[in-house]
Amino acid sequence: MITANGLIQLGFTPKDFIVADDADGQGAYIKEWKSDQPQPSEAEIEAADGEWQAVWDAQEYARLRKVEYPSIEECVHAILDDDLEALQAKRAEIKARYPK
Repeated sequence: MITANGLIQLGFTPKDFIVADDADGQGAYIKEWKSDQPQPSEAEIEAADGEWQAVWDAQEYARLRKVEYPSIEECVHAILDDDLEALQAKRAEIKARYPK
């Protein structure tokens, strides 16, 4: 299947292509190719999308941690209030909940 993520994984930018869904339900296709580089095959795009998906899946822990980590404001307050131990304890708890 053709995906924008697969094309981006291959080094193209969204300025290089327009991907659209087929009205017949056949899936996505490249509606317009704007890059000076040759258009990759569907198999190349699918392989690159698989690589992109593997990296995305492997970084799930980081996305989950980021949502729960203390904000910059909380970190500044912890520094100013000399409460770094509590801040580090909160971070350690989050890391334990979402291990690498």
